Amino acid sequence: MTPHGAGPGGHTVASKAVAHSATTSKTREIAVASGIDPADEPSVDWGWHQNFHRGVPIAAAVVGVVLLLFTIGHPVSWTEFLFSAVPAVVCFIGAIAYPLHQRRRRL
Repeated sequence: MTPHGAGPGGHTVASKAVAHSATTSKTREIAVASGIDPADEPSVDWGWHQNFHRGVPIAAAVVGVVLLLFTIGHPVSWTEFLFSAVPAVVCFIGAIAYPLHQRRRRL
């Protein structure tokens, strides 16, 4: 298996223009300052690396609300309710626990 961004034989496939613009970008300087090697993780140059931790609790809460909205109406059985309510509760617990876990890990 070849590494990401490498062609056959391990040669990189990016052009010199792309490589030059990537080395002079501000995100690369920030990434190097934060200790992440952009050669190992190319997404650092795109600017969204390490920012998804804010979206995970929001997405979990939205999914939990949508699952609870599925229970409004005419539920056919308890199975339908359980398959909507239990994952919704898990999403809400995750939306609360994930930021706490991230905060504790940073300390």
